[in-house]
Amino acid sequence: MILQRVGNKGIRLGTLFERAAGKHPTNVLILDHDLDTAPDLGRRATVAEIADLVDDFASRLWAADVRPGRRVVVYKSDGFDITLLACAVARIGAVPVLLSPQLDGETVTELIRRTDRPFLLTDRAKLDKELPESVFARTARVLLASGSHPDATELASFAGCPRVPAVTMPPDHPTLITHTSGTTGTPKLAVHTSRSLQARYRPQAAITRPLIPGRETIAMHVSFVHSRLVTALAISLLRGYPILVLADSDPRRVADLFARVRPGILEAHPNSFMEWEELADDPRRPLANVRLFSSTFDAIHPRTVQRMLGASRRKAPVFGQLYGQSEVGPAVVRSFSRRRGPGADGRCVGMPFPGMTDVRVVSRDGNPPSPTNPGYIEVHSDGRIVTYLGEQERYDAQVEDGWWRMGDVGYRTKWGCVHLLDREVDLIEGFGSTLAAEDTLLLRIGELTEVVVIPDHEGRAVPVVCTKDDKPIDPAVWKAATADLAPMADPVQWRQSDLPQTATTKIKRIELARLLAAGAGATRDTEEKV
Repeated sequence: MILQRVGNKGIRLGTLFERAAGKHPTNVLILDHDLDTAPDLGRRATVAEIADLVDDFASRLWAADVRPGRRVVVYKSDGFDITLLACAVARIGAVPVLLSPQLDGETVTELIRRTDRPFLLTDRAKLDKELPESVFARTARVLLASGSHPDATELASFAGCPRVPAVTMPPDHPTLITHTSGTTGTPKLAVHTSRSLQARYRPQAAITRPLIPGRETIAMHVSFVHSRLVTALAISLLRGYPILVLADSDPRRVADLFARVRPGILEAHPNSFMEWEELADDPRRPLANVRLFSSTFDAIHPRTVQRMLGASRRKAPVFGQLYGQSEVGPAVVRSFSRRRGPGADGRCVGMPFPGMTDVRVVSRDGNPPSPTNPGYIEVHSDGRIVTYLGEQERYDAQVEDGWWRMGDVGYRTKWGCVHLLDREVDLIEGFGSTLAAEDTLLLRIGELTEVVVIPDHEGRAVPVVCTKDDKPIDPAVWKAATADLAPMADPVQWRQSDLPQTATTKIKRIELARLLAAGAGATRDTEEKV
């Protein structure tokens, strides 16, 4: 799209912190955790200090024989140093491959195989608990971010090595590889270029500037292996926003931090915002200063939006929702304000970015897409990845004349608004939108913390529900709430912590359906059953 292309020289991931330090050297970055790779740094540092740390890591990687064009798989215990190591890898022209700490060793081994003998940057904990011995044969060299192992090389052993200058790679060269959510099986490896990431940055930067004309502290709780964090960081760092980086989403810890730091912007996953609904009732008002709530990855429930907006004491807070995908970045945008009531249509995910992205909905059966006959949602954007590593045919199958099939179904209104009804693989024929049903149930039953409607082996809709403190659902309340909805089986109650999730906290619906069919269930403590 034209506005994504003009003057696009790439996001330049390797020098992001260096350039930000040049503009705002005393700007601060606050962490809720210690870095495994730099435990002495503490939890508060200037951007200039972080830029120096990235430079140091890059030089150590160079001393370990990492060179331009080589791939470096980063699979270590959770922490912001995953992101910093990715920047360090890119700084010397190599290509970071970021794998979630939540992935199991078998999946990681398969993804390493697809990566064709990369360097592996990990830690002792992952080698001991997750990774099989075979990874040593599948990699060029195993490097340790922390800990020690007789067959691996510690990054710490290169401390004090000579610094090396940044390597500039062409903007269309791969600069980052991330993995897809894996909700439908083994994750795919998505290859981003510097130019495609900059194309994603532009629409987000364009809508942020008028909403936040001044300087605000931004708090981020985004997966450290997701491309979304790169663009969110770029916007914040280059504008001089102080940044609070969260690894832990526990509402009690988050409330303590927010009560002290008072962020003006929150960037998080939809499920994190759901988890933080209880912050609206905290007497310290930890969300009182938030002017902009920002979420991407999935459509968000209207109840959660209204709880967040109601907790802010700013004059006109906004909840910005970006609908997109790992493969294409943000495609459409929608904003919510207090003026929109809790019944606002959560399935409306918004409009494309003018001059930057476009969306079409393609019929599944020859009939026009509509609320009762949703079609395939497809997106056109220069933010699209260039391939799935090792799976070019799979990538090609999802692109037609530049249009990327999202794997979702929905329709567009006469005004052009995109309505997302379901994932293709989750569609229950004749039921209607499972996502809309979930929105309605969350609005009507305040005790629900999560509800996921999935098909059973006979194709019936089964609601899996989670509640506050795992208290049993009142059958009368459930019956009243579902009276005008499509027929469903009786609810199955699970603990929320038992739901299978991706790195971005999406519920793995296919996996959940498999577990349910296998008889897994859950849930209440023994004393509650008695």
